[in-house]
Amino acid sequence: MVHLFRTSLGVMALAAATVGLGGGAQAAKGPFLAHQALYDLSLVKSRSNSVNSARGRILYNFTGNACEGYTSEFRQVSELDSGEGKVTLSDLRSSSWEDAAGKSYRFNIETRMNEADAGRVDGSAERDGDHINVKLKLPAPKTFTLDGKIVFPTEQIQRIIAAANEGKSLLELSVYDGSDDGQKVYNTLTVIGQPIPADRATASDPSISDEHMKSLKRWPVTVSYFDREAQQKEGEQTPVYAMAFELYENGVSRQLVLDYNDFVISGAMGKFDVKDSKPCN
Repeated sequence: MVHLFRTSLGVMALAAATVGLGGGAQAAKGPFLAHQALYDLSLVKSRSNSVNSARGRILYNFTGNACEGYTSEFRQVSELDSGEGKVTLSDLRSSSWEDAAGKSYRFNIETRMNEADAGRVDGSAERDGDHINVKLKLPAPKTFTLDGKIVFPTEQIQRIIAAANEGKSLLELSVYDGSDDGQKVYNTLTVIGQPIPADRATASDPSISDEHMKSLKRWPVTVSYFDREAQQKEGEQTPVYAMAFELYENGVSRQLVLDYNDFVISGAMGKFDVKDSKPCN
């Protein structure tokens, strides 16, 4: 069950992220919304009976603009009950900054499981021509390079929205977000459905009724995450986890469903607040 919390940075990137304008045809159309969103987590189903119940919350804050870059602050507190008194409590906190062009990325992640000491990952990544230079401070000092085709989380969202606006249904990307020990890269497959009209909602939440959102279209999106290293070594095609959600054209998401193979968690938006956004000079 630990992987639920280790891979929750994918939720950070996709659950409530907003994105900025990059260059070229891949740039999504603005404006994008600075906001805070709260998601209530609950168990949908357990395929192997490994989880009896689950509850928790995700709180996400986003600020910034295309000139200064974008700052994301994320916290997920979750409790999984596997029966016979076995309860796993996790507290994941993360802050990150990414410039609008997807060239620079900084991250600081803290994960605490039950009463164990917190695990920390702290580092930065800089795009340099056809490669990316990563410098870790924690969990141990280390420098290494990644393929320049890999994208950071904000650019990942940017490209999904751009693909949706272009009517594409599939998008493959390799993503680096600093999760796990700071060295993990995920291959992702995004499936994008037909746009949902602004006036259609299967269930109500604060995003549906907010005046900033009422006229916006959205798309049903599913993103599957694959362990890139496992694929290269073993040809592994089973995703580590997958997320389904409705993605607005301004980057906000609703109706989360997080599939971790053994069990499935839903994330219902419980609160949504638009924040003041400083214009880009």
